[in-house]
Amino acid sequence: MATAVQKITLSSARDIPFNKLVLSQSNVRRVKAGVSTEELAESIARRGLIQSLHVRPVLDADGAETGMFEVPAGGRRYRALELLMKQKRLGKTAPVPCVVSDAHSGVLIDEVSLVENMERAPLHPLDQFRAFQAMRDKGMTEEAIAAAFFIDVNVVKQRLRLVSVSPALLAIYADDGMKLEQLMAFTVSSDHDRQEQVWEAIKDGWQKEPYHIRRMLTETTVRAADKRAVFVGVEAYEAAGGIVLRDLFESDDGGWLQDAGLLDRLVAEKLKIVADEIAGEGWKWVEAALSFPYGHERGLRELVGATVDLTEEERATREALRNEYDRLEAEYAEADELPDEIDARLGEIEQALEAFEQRPAIYDPADIAIAGVFVSVDSDGSLSVDRGYVRPEDERPVDAEGDDTPEVDGGDGPVATPAVQRAVITIGGQPAEPEDDEEDGVKPLPERLVIELTAHRTLALRNAVAEHPDVAMTLLLHKLVSDTFRHTAPTGCLEANVRHIFFSAQSEELKDSAQASEIAERHGRWGDHVPADDQALWDWLSHLDDGTRLDLLAHCVSFGVNALFERPNPYGSGVSQHGLDVRLAQADRLARATGLDMVAAGWKPTVGNYLGRVTKPRILEAVREGAGQRAAGLIDHLKKGDMAKEAERLLADTGWLPEPLRLVDPDDGQAIEPGAEADAGDDAALPDFLSEDGDDEETDEIEDEDALTIAAE
Repeated sequence: MATAVQKITLSSARDIPFNKLVLSQSNVRRVKAGVSTEELAESIARRGLIQSLHVRPVLDADGAETGMFEVPAGGRRYRALELLMKQKRLGKTAPVPCVVSDAHSGVLIDEVSLVENMERAPLHPLDQFRAFQAMRDKGMTEEAIAAAFFIDVNVVKQRLRLVSVSPALLAIYADDGMKLEQLMAFTVSSDHDRQEQVWEAIKDGWQKEPYHIRRMLTETTVRAADKRAVFVGVEAYEAAGGIVLRDLFESDDGGWLQDAGLLDRLVAEKLKIVADEIAGEGWKWVEAALSFPYGHERGLRELVGATVDLTEEERATREALRNEYDRLEAEYAEADELPDEIDARLGEIEQALEAFEQRPAIYDPADIAIAGVFVSVDSDGSLSVDRGYVRPEDERPVDAEGDDTPEVDGGDGPVATPAVQRAVITIGGQPAEPEDDEEDGVKPLPERLVIELTAHRTLALRNAVAEHPDVAMTLLLHKLVSDTFRHTAPTGCLEANVRHIFFSAQSEELKDSAQASEIAERHGRWGDHVPADDQALWDWLSHLDDGTRLDLLAHCVSFGVNALFERPNPYGSGVSQHGLDVRLAQADRLARATGLDMVAAGWKPTVGNYLGRVTKPRILEAVREGAGQRAAGLIDHLKKGDMAKEAERLLADTGWLPEPLRLVDPDDGQAIEPGAEADAGDDAALPDFLSEDGDDEETDEIEDEDALTIAAE
């Protein structure tokens, strides 16, 4: 015969006037913790009493109920209600929701008080974040949320910042797979792919400290405390479109500037502006650089300038500042710590006195005409200008004995200093002449442009590999055999675990390219069928036919293709020069194996992706290679902006590619130049309006003039 399960009976609930309640002396909470009584009172006034009080009847000496009730569980709520009553915001007889337990229960009142506090589970930070997020989505501001819960607004911002973490990492944190401090470290970057890459790299290792995560996420960035960032100003960097990564959880000294290439360009532009201003003083040359090596002025003669005497008014001001400084120092000599306003004033006086001592020197105009200036950035981000250095080749010839008039080379007249001398300005060791006076030499492509171009090629290679399962199989097998038998082999252009490679720099048009669309569409088709359960995935893969398995293998392997150029790091972090060479060589091999043609893939030179990013000699070189010498000659007189626009039109259908996108000939290691046929016949490469020949010489001249006019439009 089955034993009947005894049913429990819950305590009854009813409203009790507040003046019938007293705080139990058996309440275990003695020490203040958590939200203060005042804050809890405000919360009750705003939202009402969310949780009822637990009370027990008070008995007299004979065991009869007295009509009063003691509160063993809910003492903080009772004190908050008591405070509201004292503030006349709650009536003495206001009904209070209470759960009334049996006065004759065998459970000690102390046990009730203790268990009420011990069984309370704190809210998970992720649940708090989701609640804050829901309230913000419904229209509450961060300040309003903070005020509603009596917390600092930065706490709300920190919790809401967790939305920038990848959902995959949030799920790992929810399952206790990582600590809160680690999760917070991931918020310095909003790139989910990069966050997941970092976690994959460290999850099985021993080095998973938050500082290590932040360092990996910001390894390609520049700290806001860097002298380049201080010199340019974070506001100017952001105004130019730069992104600043910030850490709301730790002191970040202003954050990290994500686009180092943009920052370097802004530094060069600002140095150029300063150099132009200084050149207006008449110096022969101005060298500007972020910094100069030690001893850069060795072998140069330094001019000694004359310091301008102070005026009577300036002397009086300087004397007054010195007296004030001495008086304040004497007045607070015995103080352990200076008041903030006194400390600030002393700093102002020191700066003013230093300005008097650092007055610019005055140089002889004849000396200025043969001397130059070094412009750089100090370690604190301030501008450093060193004037008056004469190079040996610029020294005046020694006067002949007894002759006060120096001779000019090849003549007998005196040395004539030009009325207007144009200074030779160099920025970072490179001439910074106006664009119309650019040198004929072809300079190396900017590093960021090479990275963007190789990002285009990497995406096209991924698409090509996915469409050639046989090549994907060879690539994967090559990688696995290399890892198995050649343990010191470089990584190459395929990541073994085939994770999505982060593009540190890419042009805006990349996401809208045909390859990006094809890859996304192919990924979507596969994703509709891939099971989420691990065992189900194994079973599904096991039942696929060989052709389908190869197609899926090619798609997955393609995501690990990495043909990106990046700056080699000889100190161990990142890729070495040898590793980069192997990567790019393998990328060329892949391109040949898949038959990849970047022209067929849809890449064309435009003002935005190439022509507007390089120098005029580079533009002319491109037009010569793609459209012929004659076309280049017709636009070589244009300004750079117009030249780039015209070059885009001339190269539109020529199939010309820049070096990073060309296929390297495996026999001689030289890039195969597209558009080579243009050199054999210039007319064939020119548009009709530039290549038509007339019947007579006069017609030819007219047509040439018309073509030149059209090219300049």
